[in-house]
Order: sequence, then structure tokens, then C-alpha cells
Amino acid sequence: MNTSASPIKIGVSSCLLGEKVRYDGGHKHDRYITDTLGKFFAFVPVCPEVGCGMSIPREAMRLEATAEGVRLVTNKTFEDKTEQMLAFCRATVVELEQEDLCGFIFKKDSPSSGLFNVKVYSKGIPAKAGRGLFADAVTKRFPLLPVEEEGRLHDMGLRENFIERVFAYRRLKDLLAGEKTVGRLVEFHTSHKLLIMAHSPEIYREMGKLVAHGKELAREELFSRYEELFMKALALHATVRKNTNVLQHVAGYFKKQLSGEEKAELQEVIEEYHRRLVPLIVPVTLLKHFVKKYGEEYLARQLYLNPTPLELMLRNHV
Repeated sequence: MNTSASPIKIGVSSCLLGEKVRYDGGHKHDRYITDTLGKFFAFVPVCPEVGCGMSIPREAMRLEATAEGVRLVTNKTFEDKTEQMLAFCRATVVELEQEDLCGFIFKKDSPSSGLFNVKVYSKGIPAKAGRGLFADAVTKRFPLLPVEEEGRLHDMGLRENFIERVFAYRRLKDLLAGEKTVGRLVEFHTSHKLLIMAHSPEIYREMGKLVAHGKELAREELFSRYEELFMKALALHATVRKNTNVLQHVAGYFKKQLSGEEKAELQEVIEEYHRRLVPLIVPVTLLKHFVKKYGEEYLARQLYLNPTPLELMLRNHV
């Protein structure tokens, strides 16, 4: 969750917020983004077409493969808009550096903003193999920034991963903005231990070695390397198998406290989750109950148990 005073700002394609900026004068308002995510995030809207000076309405465009590379051209008159768009991209990514973004939601299929499988035409034949020019510029300028398309957010697993990364990136940015001491890094790493393990046990071990030898490295190198590994780990999905391992790891902290009946209940719930009969929120809620009941302070500080606001219900899907 966001425990800092800094707002969590994410970039969003303007049409997804209901702004009538599309080529036909319409919009693609996404209610989940505005009505649900809008309660937790501050939006930075961007429409590359309008931003680079194109009119509303305007001729539709597409990506065209040429000998000089991929070009942005209008559908009927074949007017080349590539340089106009690229000039906007170059200027805007510099401006976005001042926005302190923690994520970006792009419009799928857009020749400017599509992230994945955007149509690229070659001799009139489309192939879903491209990326929008603006989306490409943003991801290259901010390689660690959590990014996603609005269409893919309907997949609960992808939604959970993206939003969890956004909140985690805010916490990481707050760490990096403060005094870069090994002590602060150890504290941050310790509280994120189980969360990282749920995404990548391998990268967690690599991060552990990095932090353990932190005093031997220059501070900027240490924190830069940690930032890269942290976001790389969270970009990998927390699978049922990896979550089950973490849940069992947490259960191990209660070997002496839990009664026989409580141990049996906990193992039953973890097994039901492992078999995909109940969502992750069920065993996590039971563990949080035991954490509070038995005063497990170490576990109480683990972000794995509370990575995002409960209102988003990200762990409620099977």
C-alpha cells in the first residue's frame, strides 16, 4: 500500500479517461480505471496524436513496415506522420520524468500507444508484431516502469501483477529519495522478503547476496542494482506454486504458538488454495489473524500480507 505522503501517479492514455480525443471524435472510457483505480491513483493523461498537433477528428492511422523501418502513416492518403509523432515522443518522455510516474496504462491496438501485438502492415497485409511509437519511447526511457494495456487489465492475474508493482514502485521510489544507507536498504528488503519470494525465489537469493555485501559497494551502485533486481523480480508472476511455498514458509513461524486444531485449519486452507478451490485472500486472511493473535511482529511488517488496499480485491480470484 502507499504509506508515503507522495501521491501515486500513473500515466494513462487520455481516451481511457473519457476524453474525446480519438480519430473519430470519440473516446474509450474505461470505468474500472476511472471509478476504481481513480480512488488510489492520480492520473497523468497523454494523447500522443492530439499532443503532437493532430486534429479531432482526423484520418485513422496505422504502422507500415518500410525499408527505412516502421512508419506511422494515414490509412487512405498515406501521409507520413512518423517524424511529427517522434518529435512529440522525444519531448514528452523528458517532461514525464518530472511527473514521478509509478506506472502507465496504454490503449491497446493503438499505432501510437499499443504495447503488445500492434498491427504492422507490409504490402497491405497486417501482422500483429509491433508496438506503438509513444509506448515504445516510454518503455525505453523508463525500463523499470510498470506498464500495461487497458484490455489486459481484465485478466485478474495481469491486473494483480500490474497494480502490485505500481504500489511497490512507489515504496521503492520513497526509499531511493531518502538517505541511501545500508540500514534503510536492509529494512526495506526485510519487509519485502516474502513478497519478492512469491515472485522469484531465485532473484530473492541474488538480492540477499547483494544486500549482505552492501557495505562493500558504492552507494549509488548498490541502490541502482537493487532497484533493477527488485522490479525485475516483481515483473514475474506470483504463481499458485510460489504462493503456496510462501504460505508454508509463513506457517512455519507459528510452530510453537498454534494449537493442533489451528495448525490443521491452516494447512487445510493452504491446501485448498494450492488446489485452486479458494482464492489467495483466504489463507492470507487466516495468517493475518494469527499474526495479530500471537503478536508476530516480524510477519506484521511483511508487505506480502498487505501489498495493496483490500478494496481493490486483487487476491479474491481463483
